[in-house]
Amino acid sequence: MTITQEDRDFVASQLGRAPRGMRRIAARCPSGHASVVQTNPRLEDGTPFPTLYYLTCSRLNSSVSTLEGSGLMREMTERLAEEPELAAAYLRAHEAYLAERDAIESLGTKVTAGGMPDRVKCLHVHVAHSLAVGRGVNPFGDEALDRLAELWPSGDCAAAGTGAGAPDAGDPASA
Repeated sequence: MTITQEDRDFVASQLGRAPRGMRRIAARCPSGHASVVQTNPRLEDGTPFPTLYYLTCSRLNSSVSTLEGSGLMREMTERLAEEPELAAAYLRAHEAYLAERDAIESLGTKVTAGGMPDRVKCLHVHVAHSLAVGRGVNPFGDEALDRLAELWPSGDCAAAGTGAGAPDAGDPASA
């Protein structure tokens, strides 16, 4: 898929810097702006970038950060030990994420992102994953989106120059 210069410029305005390793726009806000980008498994300098899907929407980043601050990730992680079907679905999400990343370029590791498959570490990653691949793949991304339904998406949720939202919104290589 071709990324337009307008897309690159808009994502840069969302992040407050030039995007790195961007392969394609993986999901868009209702207003048509990028909300998730897919990144290369390695940055141009060879640094591994295991976050295949990166949340760029400023409004959504902020809302996801609020969920993270509520203790939801701890609750989700605890449920993995209590709900075998949920744990199995989360393992499948991890395997799907790994397979998709490795189909682009293998990093030679079974590490994906967001704590998969043993814990929930970053909801930004899970929300981005759900938006990029659709519902039914990542149970925690889907659950977070359900909790955010009244906050996002609606209207022009991302406007140029609004900033990045969460400082580390799924970007292990941000600096």
